[in-house]
Amino acid sequence: MRNIPSFHLHPSPTSTLRYTVKMLFLLTTLLQLTHVAQAHVVITYPAWRGNNLITNTTFPFGMQWMYPCGGISPTTNRTYWPLSGGAVALQPGWFQGHETALIYINLGIGENPENYSFPLTKFYINGPTNNPYPGTVCIPKLDVPGTVWSSEIKSGDRASVQVVEAARHGAGQFSCSDIIFTDDPALVPEVNETNCFNSTDIKVSSVYLPGTPPNESCSTPAPGEPGRENLFNTKYQPFHSNGNEH
Repeated sequence: MRNIPSFHLHPSPTSTLRYTVKMLFLLTTLLQLTHVAQAHVVITYPAWRGNNLITNTTFPFGMQWMYPCGGISPTTNRTYWPLSGGAVALQPGWFQGHETALIYINLGIGENPENYSFPLTKFYINGPTNNPYPGTVCIPKLDVPGTVWSSEIKSGDRASVQVVEAARHGAGQFSCSDIIFTDDPALVPEVNETNCFNSTDIKVSSVYLPGTPPNESCSTPAPGEPGRENLFNTKYQPFHSNGNEH
């Protein structure tokens, strides 16, 4: 039997370079995704749907990537919320990667909303560092759009508030709070400086296109508060930091 000669294929310099570039690109992408997965937001009011600060084999880059509510199903622990709108408080700096971010707060109608097509507000935050940092941002009164209030909802209806945190790398992190609309103020948990305050080291500003007025959808004061100062005016904050920063 004749011996079959063996052949040793040597990659060309061009193919080696291409392979190296592809591997570097893949490594960079994985590092970026790991960085993205570390960015999270926590809702402190209304009651958070559940802890989704979780990374595991099912969610290798973190649960909060999952639309619409970070992989958490609706809860029975619903907070009563005024028909015209209520407070939302959040902590944007739990993990690294959120020195700057866009925050979107949306409303979904129903027991388990499939979409959150009613925007309530959006704003831009600038934290003290790109590493994890404490601090809270709170809006004491977010107005429900008039068309929704007058035709879509009534006292006793269920809904969910969605908070989306979009970091500078473009990734969106999703969290939700479940609510019940009510026209009875006695059922609504009190909103005061203990659960709704703004930490002084987190700068908040409005988001709008040049030549258009700032979004004032969150400028309506809570009952009993004087005036209609804009939350994003640096001279006005509805609640000041009380030192209870987590």
